[in-house]
Amino acid sequence: VQLQASGGGLVQAGGSLTLACAASGYTYAVAWFRQAPGKEREFVVTKTWFFGEPYIGDSMKGRSTISTDNAKHTVYLRMNSLKPEDMAVYYCAASSGDRGRMQAETSYDYWGQGTKVTVSS
Repeated sequence: VQLQASGGGLVQAGGSLTLACAASGYTYAVAWFRQAPGKEREFVVTKTWFFGEPYIGDSMKGRSTISTDNAKHTVYLRMNSLKPEDMAVYYCAASSGDRGRMQAETSYDYWGQGTKVTVSS
């Protein structure tokens, strides 16, 4: 499965941005992670393609929405009230099965190339 992330860019603090991740096929679950300069990659949100509620990490809880368009094999991450600390490269990932700890990077088999989000204060 190949993943293509897009939608990153420059946004002012308090603004919103929607990231998209186009997949070449279906998998069990999709997720977004992010990595800020000098920091380790951090879990953002995960969701199964067809059922279940998303699990959102603390960093974006209450400020983000994940959705899937099954016809387009695309998952979207809508981020609101962006802060300078949200600035990072955002990666989409996909898992071929339920690995238990779906907030862990090791649960994912496929990764997109990343899309950069810059938040100006």
